Amino acid sequence: MQRDYDFDMKIHYILIACVLVASCSKPADFTEQRKAMVEQQILWRGVKDRRVLDAFLTVPREEFVLPQYRDKSYADIEVPIGLEQTLDRPYEDAFIVQALKLTPSDSVFEVGTGGGYLTAILSKLAAQVYTIDIVPELADSAKARFEKLGYENIAVKAGDGYAGWDEHAPFNAIVFTCSPPEIPKPLIEQLAENGRMVLPLGGEEKFQELLLYTKKNGKLEGPVRIAAVTFVPMKGKVLEK
Repeated sequence: MQRDYDFDMKIHYILIACVLVASCSKPADFTEQRKAMVEQQILWRGVKDRRVLDAFLTVPREEFVLPQYRDKSYADIEVPIGLEQTLDRPYEDAFIVQALKLTPSDSVFEVGTGGGYLTAILSKLAAQVYTIDIVPELADSAKARFEKLGYENIAVKAGDGYAGWDEHAPFNAIVFTCSPPEIPKPLIEQLAENGRMVLPLGGEEKFQELLLYTKKNGKLEGPVRIAAVTFVPMKGKVLEK
Protein backbone atom coordinates (compact mmCIF):
# COMPACT_ATOMS: atom_id res chain seq x y z
CA MET A 1 0.00 0.00 0.00
CA GLN A 2 2.82 2.40 0.85
CA ARG A 3 4.40 1.87 -2.56
CA ASP A 4 1.09 2.58 -4.31
CA TYR A 5 0.65 5.75 -2.23
CA ASP A 6 4.16 6.96 -3.04
CA PHE A 7 3.64 6.24 -6.72
CA ASP A 8 0.33 8.10 -6.76
CA MET A 9 1.90 11.11 -5.04
CA LYS A 10 4.72 11.20 -7.59
CA ILE A 11 2.18 11.18 -10.42
CA HIS A 12 0.23 13.90 -8.63
CA TYR A 13 3.26 16.18 -8.36
CA ILE A 14 4.28 15.49 -11.96
CA LEU A 15 0.83 16.53 -13.14
CA ILE A 16 0.99 19.72 -11.06
CA ALA A 17 4.41 20.52 -12.53
CA CYS A 18 3.09 20.00 -16.05
CA VAL A 19 0.18 22.36 -15.41
CA LEU A 20 2.53 25.01 -14.00
CA VAL A 21 4.91 24.74 -16.96
CA ALA A 22 2.03 24.95 -19.40
CA SER A 23 0.60 28.03 -17.68
CA CYS A 24 4.00 29.72 -17.59
CA SER A 25 4.70 29.04 -21.27
CA LYS A 26 1.31 30.31 -22.42
CA PRO A 27 1.79 33.55 -24.40
CA ALA A 28 0.74 36.64 -22.47
CA ASP A 29 -2.54 38.20 -23.61
CA PHE A 30 -2.09 41.94 -24.13
CA THR A 31 -5.64 42.59 -25.32
CA GLU A 32 -6.65 44.58 -22.25
CA GLN A 33 -3.41 46.60 -22.27
CA ARG A 34 -3.94 47.38 -25.95
CA LYS A 35 -7.48 48.57 -25.24
CA ALA A 36 -6.32 50.70 -22.31
CA MET A 37 -3.60 52.27 -24.48
CA VAL A 38 -6.16 53.30 -27.09
CA GLU A 39 -8.67 54.65 -24.57
CA GLN A 40 -6.33 56.32 -22.09
CA GLN A 41 -3.50 57.56 -24.32
CA ILE A 42 -4.79 57.95 -27.87
CA LEU A 43 -8.53 58.65 -27.67
CA TRP A 44 -7.99 60.81 -24.59
CA ARG A 45 -5.60 63.06 -26.55
CA GLY A 46 -8.18 63.70 -29.26
CA VAL A 47 -7.58 61.01 -31.88
CA LYS A 48 -11.12 59.91 -32.77
CA ASP A 49 -10.86 58.45 -36.27
CA ARG A 50 -12.45 55.00 -35.90
CA ARG A 51 -10.25 53.34 -38.53
CA VAL A 52 -7.14 54.66 -36.81
CA LEU A 53 -8.29 53.46 -33.39
CA ASP A 54 -9.14 50.03 -34.80
CA ALA A 55 -5.67 49.72 -36.31
CA PHE A 56 -4.06 50.42 -32.93
CA LEU A 57 -6.37 47.84 -31.36
CA THR A 58 -5.24 45.10 -33.74
CA VAL A 59 -1.46 45.55 -34.13
CA PRO A 60 0.46 43.68 -31.36
CA ARG A 61 2.86 46.37 -30.11
CA GLU A 62 4.54 43.82 -27.80
CA GLU A 63 6.00 42.10 -30.89
CA PHE A 64 7.95 45.22 -31.86
CA VAL A 65 10.03 45.72 -28.70
CA LEU A 66 12.89 43.85 -27.05
CA PRO A 67 11.59 40.75 -25.19
CA GLN A 68 12.54 42.12 -21.78
CA TYR A 69 10.35 45.18 -22.38
CA ARG A 70 7.18 43.40 -23.50
CA ASP A 71 5.42 44.20 -20.23
CA LYS A 72 6.06 47.91 -20.87
CA SER A 73 5.14 47.89 -24.56
CA TYR A 74 1.80 49.66 -24.00
CA ALA A 75 3.03 52.26 -21.52
CA ASP A 76 2.99 55.97 -22.39
CA ILE A 77 6.75 55.97 -22.94
CA GLU A 78 9.36 55.31 -25.61
CA VAL A 79 10.25 51.60 -25.48
CA PRO A 80 13.65 50.15 -26.54
CA ILE A 81 13.77 48.04 -29.71
CA GLY A 82 17.53 47.49 -29.84
CA LEU A 83 20.46 49.22 -31.56
CA GLU A 84 19.90 52.21 -29.25
CA GLN A 85 16.52 52.87 -30.92
CA THR A 86 13.05 53.12 -29.39
CA LEU A 87 9.41 52.97 -30.39
CA ASP A 88 7.75 56.36 -30.32
CA ARG A 89 5.05 56.96 -27.74
CA PRO A 90 1.73 55.52 -29.01
CA TYR A 91 -0.07 58.85 -29.22
CA GLU A 92 2.68 60.34 -31.41
CA ASP A 93 2.13 57.58 -33.96
CA ALA A 94 -1.62 58.09 -33.67
CA PHE A 95 -1.30 61.83 -34.40
CA ILE A 96 0.74 61.00 -37.51
CA VAL A 97 -1.70 58.40 -38.81
CA GLN A 98 -4.81 60.50 -38.22
CA ALA A 99 -3.27 63.50 -40.00
CA LEU A 100 -2.47 61.41 -43.10
CA LYS A 101 -6.19 60.59 -43.66
CA LEU A 102 -5.31 57.36 -45.44
CA THR A 103 -7.74 55.53 -47.71
CA PRO A 104 -7.71 51.79 -48.54
CA SER A 105 -6.30 52.54 -52.01
CA ASP A 106 -3.38 54.73 -50.87
CA SER A 107 0.32 54.05 -51.37
CA VAL A 108 2.51 55.22 -48.47
CA PHE A 109 6.24 55.86 -48.19
CA GLU A 110 7.82 55.83 -44.72
CA VAL A 111 11.26 57.24 -43.95
CA GLY A 112 12.62 55.40 -40.91
CA THR A 113 11.28 51.89 -40.44
CA GLY A 114 12.75 51.43 -36.98
CA GLY A 115 11.06 48.49 -35.27
CA GLY A 116 8.22 48.56 -37.78
CA TYR A 117 5.30 49.28 -35.44
CA LEU A 118 4.10 52.41 -37.24
CA THR A 119 4.66 50.62 -40.54
CA ALA A 120 2.29 47.87 -39.43
CA ILE A 121 -0.32 50.43 -38.38
CA LEU A 122 -0.06 52.14 -41.78
CA SER A 123 -0.46 48.79 -43.54
CA LYS A 124 -3.85 48.35 -41.86
CA LEU A 125 -5.11 51.57 -43.44
CA ALA A 126 -3.47 51.72 -46.88
CA ALA A 127 -3.10 49.45 -49.89
CA GLN A 128 0.71 49.37 -49.84
CA VAL A 129 3.47 50.65 -47.59
CA TYR A 130 7.06 51.18 -48.74
CA THR A 131 9.50 51.74 -45.89
CA ILE A 132 13.21 52.43 -45.72
CA ASP A 133 15.75 52.60 -42.90
CA ILE A 134 19.32 53.81 -43.05
CA VAL A 135 20.38 51.11 -40.55
CA PRO A 136 20.50 47.75 -42.40
CA GLU A 137 20.03 45.71 -39.21
CA LEU A 138 16.79 47.53 -38.45
CA ALA A 139 15.48 47.05 -41.98
CA ASP A 140 16.35 43.33 -41.92
CA SER A 141 14.80 42.68 -38.51
CA ALA A 142 11.64 44.60 -39.42
CA LYS A 143 11.28 42.63 -42.64
CA ALA A 144 11.58 39.35 -40.74
CA ARG A 145 9.03 40.58 -38.19
CA PHE A 146 6.51 41.51 -40.90
CA GLU A 147 6.88 38.07 -42.46
CA LYS A 148 6.39 36.38 -39.09
CA LEU A 149 3.27 38.40 -38.31
CA GLY A 150 1.79 38.01 -41.79
CA TYR A 151 1.91 41.60 -43.09
CA GLU A 152 1.94 41.14 -46.86
CA ASN A 153 1.45 44.71 -48.12
CA ILE A 154 4.77 46.07 -46.80
CA ALA A 155 8.00 46.40 -48.81
CA VAL A 156 11.23 47.10 -46.89
CA LYS A 157 14.71 48.12 -47.93
CA ALA A 158 17.85 49.48 -46.31
CA GLY A 159 19.06 52.84 -47.56
CA ASP A 160 19.03 56.61 -47.22
CA GLY A 161 15.46 57.89 -47.20
CA TYR A 162 16.56 61.25 -48.63
CA ALA A 163 16.33 59.85 -52.17
CA GLY A 164 12.94 58.25 -51.56
CA TRP A 165 11.94 55.17 -53.55
CA ASP A 166 11.48 56.53 -57.05
CA GLU A 167 10.39 53.31 -58.77
CA HIS A 168 7.27 53.11 -56.60
CA ALA A 169 6.39 56.81 -56.72
CA PRO A 170 4.17 58.77 -56.71
CA PHE A 171 2.97 58.21 -53.14
CA ASN A 172 -0.35 59.39 -51.75
CA ALA A 173 1.29 59.87 -48.37
CA ILE A 174 4.83 60.25 -47.04
CA VAL A 175 5.73 60.05 -43.36
CA PHE A 176 9.00 60.61 -41.48
CA THR A 177 9.79 58.93 -38.17
CA CYS A 178 13.03 60.89 -38.00
CA SER A 179 13.49 64.65 -38.00
CA PRO A 180 15.16 66.36 -40.97
CA PRO A 181 16.37 69.96 -40.77
CA GLU A 182 14.54 70.59 -44.04
CA ILE A 183 12.29 68.63 -46.38
CA PRO A 184 14.27 66.55 -48.93
CA LYS A 185 13.47 67.79 -52.44
CA PRO A 186 13.23 64.27 -53.99
CA LEU A 187 10.39 63.43 -51.60
CA ILE A 188 8.45 66.53 -52.57
CA GLU A 189 8.73 65.38 -56.17
CA GLN A 190 7.64 61.82 -55.29
CA LEU A 191 4.53 62.96 -53.43
CA ALA A 192 1.41 62.68 -55.57
CA GLU A 193 -0.82 65.66 -56.32
CA ASN A 194 -3.15 66.15 -53.32
CA GLY A 195 -0.84 63.85 -51.35
CA ARG A 196 -0.11 64.41 -47.66
CA MET A 197 3.27 64.57 -45.95
CA VAL A 198 3.71 64.42 -42.17
CA LEU A 199 7.09 64.97 -40.56
CA PRO A 200 8.73 66.26 -37.37
CA LEU A 201 10.73 69.19 -38.70
CA GLY A 202 13.69 70.41 -36.69
CA GLY A 203 16.64 68.08 -37.18
CA GLU A 204 19.10 68.26 -34.30
CA GLU A 205 16.80 70.43 -32.18
CA LYS A 206 15.73 68.80 -28.92
CA PHE A 207 12.05 69.41 -29.64
CA GLN A 208 10.40 69.50 -33.04
CA GLU A 209 6.98 70.29 -34.46
CA LEU A 210 4.94 67.58 -36.14
CA LEU A 211 3.74 69.21 -39.36
CA LEU A 212 1.29 68.34 -42.13
CA TYR A 213 1.80 69.47 -45.72
CA THR A 214 -0.45 68.89 -48.73
CA LYS A 215 0.74 68.99 -52.34
CA LYS A 216 -1.20 71.35 -54.58
CA ASN A 217 -0.21 72.30 -58.14
CA GLY A 218 3.17 70.65 -57.68
CA LYS A 219 4.08 72.52 -54.49
CA LEU A 220 3.70 71.87 -50.78
CA GLU A 221 1.01 73.87 -49.01
CA GLY A 222 1.08 74.35 -45.26
CA PRO A 223 2.21 73.57 -42.76
CA VAL A 224 -0.60 72.62 -40.43
CA ARG A 225 0.87 72.25 -36.95
CA ILE A 226 -0.17 69.00 -35.24
CA ALA A 227 1.84 68.73 -32.02
CA ALA A 228 5.17 69.29 -30.31
CA VAL A 229 7.21 66.07 -30.45
CA THR A 230 10.68 64.62 -29.92
CA PHE A 231 12.11 62.42 -32.69
CA VAL A 232 15.64 61.31 -33.52
CA PRO A 233 17.42 63.47 -36.13
CA MET A 234 17.45 62.22 -39.71
CA LYS A 235 20.85 60.99 -40.85
CA GLY A 236 22.54 60.69 -44.22
CA LYS A 237 22.54 63.00 -47.22
CA VAL A 238 20.09 65.44 -45.64
CA LEU A 239 22.94 66.66 -43.41
CA GLU A 240 25.24 67.50 -46.32
CA LYS A 241 25.71 71.21 -46.93
